[in-house]
Amino acid sequence: MGKEKELRLLAEQIRVAALEEFAALGFGHVGGAMSLVETLAVLYGGAMRVDPAQPAWAERDRLVVSKGHAGPAVYATLALKGYFPREELLTLNKPGTRLPSHCDRLKTPGIDMTTGSLGQGMSTACGLALGQRMDGTGARTFLILGDGECDEGQVWEGALFAPHHKLDNLIAFCDNNGQQLDGYVKNVLDTGDITAKFAAFGWYAQTVDGHDVEALDAAVTRALAWKGAPSMIVLKTVKGKGCPFVEGREFNHHVQFTKEEMDEALAGARAVLKAAEAAVRGGAQA
Repeated sequence: MGKEKELRLLAEQIRVAALEEFAALGFGHVGGAMSLVETLAVLYGGAMRVDPAQPAWAERDRLVVSKGHAGPAVYATLALKGYFPREELLTLNKPGTRLPSHCDRLKTPGIDMTTGSLGQGMSTACGLALGQRMDGTGARTFLILGDGECDEGQVWEGALFAPHHKLDNLIAFCDNNGQQLDGYVKNVLDTGDITAKFAAFGWYAQTVDGHDVEALDAAVTRALAWKGAPSMIVLKTVKGKGCPFVEGREFNHHVQFTKEEMDEALAGARAVLKAAEAAVRGGAQA
């Protein structure tokens, strides 16, 4: 229970920091960033072997955020973990920033792969995982896809490649929030049962509530223990989770917002964060 509270706290810290980034910019990919908050908390809360003091450590685990427009949530996480000063988050997508709209490994400390051209992250993650196995370091590659991104044929080429090469050091997530740029996934190009599809391709496939840090952490633990095949964890999420002006809105891939809307969202997120902090303090005193 203590670990769950710590992961919940990190998730709420990421949510607030990401919203502050967007507030400073006035627009952005809020929806897809908010739906990944808990996943990032679990990964950087202990699942991934990384060292912020050595961002280029050769034996580190790698993270490929193929849905690269979720970069602001990743940046928030990296800042909180000490890869760069938190105040730098306020430069998101501004001239001279190290934090562009999409992830760029040549600009941002802690970013392992440049992404944003949807589908390509599957290929690069497969290549990284295969290279890690050849190097014999025991390092793993974690990959985050979007459900709308699974419209791309390149995703399914990788879905064939990884089991063929028995890449059990590749752990993928699919952010199954049901929405993409042009609307609802089921209306644009229905991907159906993503978990069943990956299982049919030979992956160890699980479905989990993407906002439940305890369930997510358990799913990652099972995936890391699985041998002989890559893992896919399908995340049932809400696009824009924790941001009232984005949740439930059909076209919420990239949004503009008023100061009043963001002030309300930040007030709510900070209240949840305060409760999470109290829960951790209470657990420490028990």
